[in-house]
Amino acid sequence: MNGVIVIDKPAGFTSFDVIAVVRRLTGQRKTGHTGTLDPNATGVLPVLLGSATKAQDLIPNHDKSYVTDFRLGLTSDTLDIWGELSERQETDVAEEELLAALAAFRGEIEQIPPMYSAVKKNGQRLYDLARKGVEVEREGRRVTVYRLELLSFDAEEQSGTIAVSCSKGTYIRTLIDDLGRALGTGAVMTALRRTEACGFTLEDCVTLEMLRKLSESGEMGGILRPVDRLFADFFPLAVSDAQAKRFQNGGALELSRTALRNEAVPDGTRCRVYSRGGEFLGLGRTADGMLKIEKLFPEA
Repeated sequence: MNGVIVIDKPAGFTSFDVIAVVRRLTGQRKTGHTGTLDPNATGVLPVLLGSATKAQDLIPNHDKSYVTDFRLGLTSDTLDIWGELSERQETDVAEEELLAALAAFRGEIEQIPPMYSAVKKNGQRLYDLARKGVEVEREGRRVTVYRLELLSFDAEEQSGTIAVSCSKGTYIRTLIDDLGRALGTGAVMTALRRTEACGFTLEDCVTLEMLRKLSESGEMGGILRPVDRLFADFFPLAVSDAQAKRFQNGGALELSRTALRNEAVPDGTRCRVYSRGGEFLGLGRTADGMLKIEKLFPEA
């Protein structure tokens, strides 16, 4: 089984827990995922099966979208409600103040990764150090927040919901914590749901329970997304039968003999390569008038 199954990850499961369930239900030992979700988070988790696991380091779109709940007046060691609360204070932030504060977190911003994260420092995971009560200095990272919208705010409860679209490496917990610091109130994340990842949305998802039922009825093929869906941003190129055979055997193709012959294609352009019958063969990259193999994705 080769392709992608998009799981709506339930709360209480690690991403690796989900992988284990998918592996058992599909019988496919070769599996992987495209971005970890914390155990308390839910939502879009694309699981790669078979030859699709070869795509992990090549996926062009790592942008993600979330809906997150927050509460002002609280701080914790994990920056969310599930950690050890270290401060509580009465707050009286108006919605207008909150909207004004959010403006500073749109576009390219710098974040310091939280101690409770998988980032490594001197070969050690930060969360391992944090569990020992050790806090170390972390370098800031540049990330991009494309969308940051306040969906709702309860002034009495000092809590609300925000929609976020962002680049790879953005920590939503840190975003909420930084927002709380900007307001001078503190803030913690109280829920997180990923609504989009690698071009897949919640509409593409199935729950683990649905997957179990489909496995029992032998109907899982209907939810398997093709590998090339991961590369939707790349140019599609259909080649002749002879070219397909050459490409699959590791040979480069002359661009002048393909549909790109009249195109001004710069070196480094990546293409999705298909047979005349529409079978996805793999990825190619242009260089010196040739289309060279980047990665093959055989069906078998």
